Amino acid sequence: MAIPIRNTVFDKIKESNRLTDVELFKSLAKEGHVIAEDRFNKILLDLEILGLITVSWITKEERRIEVVAAEQEVDKIEEQVKETMESDYEASFPGVDK
Repeated sequence: MAIPIRNTVFDKIKESNRLTDVELFKSLAKEGHVIAEDRFNKILLDLEILGLITVSWITKEERRIEVVAAEQEVDKIEEQVKETMESDYEASFPGVDK
């Protein structure tokens, strides 16, 4: 079973964490993945829409591609419930001082 080229492109980006589109294109070509420029741009657009990468222009001809850091949302209510449960658990042992 062949791995989709989009996965290969994303793996290459993840390896270096940050690179230019020219470097990525050359790296893929070196490994034998020859992609047309319009297909390459479509893959980058798809990955950006999925929220996996960000693409920004460096110069008129060159773009920077970076992996998006996954941010974990901290639910304040959930955090308070956790703290309350921990304090209730600790308070359930009579005679033990903090």
